[in-house]
Amino acid sequence: MFSPGSWLPALPGLEWGWALLDALLQGLVGACAVSVLCSLMKVYLYIKCVNNPERQAEKEAIRARQPLLEPLHVLVLTGVLGLVGSRVAALVVLEFSLRAVSTIISLSKGTHSSQLYLLCQYSLGCGVSCGLSFLLEGALHRSWNLVLAVGLSGLLALHARRLAQHVCALYELHSRARYCGVCILLLAAGHGIPCLLRNALALTFAVADLAAVELINRDFLSTGEAVRFWTPLTICYTLLVIYMQEESRQSMVRGLVFRTVLVRMGGLFILLLTVGRWTDVLHVFVSLLGELWCLLHAGVLLESCWRQDFAQQPRLDSLSGSRSEERSR
Repeated sequence: MFSPGSWLPALPGLEWGWALLDALLQGLVGACAVSVLCSLMKVYLYIKCVNNPERQAEKEAIRARQPLLEPLHVLVLTGVLGLVGSRVAALVVLEFSLRAVSTIISLSKGTHSSQLYLLCQYSLGCGVSCGLSFLLEGALHRSWNLVLAVGLSGLLALHARRLAQHVCALYELHSRARYCGVCILLLAAGHGIPCLLRNALALTFAVADLAAVELINRDFLSTGEAVRFWTPLTICYTLLVIYMQEESRQSMVRGLVFRTVLVRMGGLFILLLTVGRWTDVLHVFVSLLGELWCLLHAGVLLESCWRQDFAQQPRLDSLSGSRSEERSR
């Protein structure tokens, strides 16, 4: 007993069918990871809004989200991640890793960008899919391992979603009355959720980056082919990162995020037209839909992150200004 496909006779389309099933299972694991991320960010932002009287409108907006959207989000993202090839998924992972490192370096000391946790949704799904594809490549029980991964990730996503629903419904009451152990724990340690997510995402993308490089390099027969692919890719990604950093400094409008998605996918589309395959071009369009879907789904949370980050920036600027004045005196 090696895999479900070994029980059936060898038919021409059977191997393709099981490969599609494995791709969908990988996509489902990635979608569950994105669901856990969104649920924890929802808990964190809701707690921040509860503790701030000026953010009550944001609190009500986060609470008012329809519960049926979450299963639909997981279903759509599973289909998108299952359709995207490993080559384009690997490129998306590498591009976000470079962009995340650039953003972290450019931030002032002592600050963090909560938007980055939501902007990495689709890249996280691609990273989990790439990691599973690389780690389970050639495994005898690949399909059963994926089924186990789906079960574990689905259980985590379900508990994270229930936690978010519990917090939105009862956190204010339980935190005041000191009634619920979960709410008391969040009251004391809820500010540590970004640190938990940062460590988990750093580990996930570290594995995903290694898997992405290996998945891309295995298609090249010689070093010359690899150089002809990696050189324009590196130049393209570097220019994109520089462009997006300049845009973020000059403009703070909400449409900037959607504009950068179009610019990034447009650059990747032009690059793959020259050094890629026709299937890669098709997968870029699927990735564009996945990115836009994730951003639209997290619109309320992104709005809250924008306001939180922008409210933090003036204080840091004033502190740096006062320090520079003291030094000049």
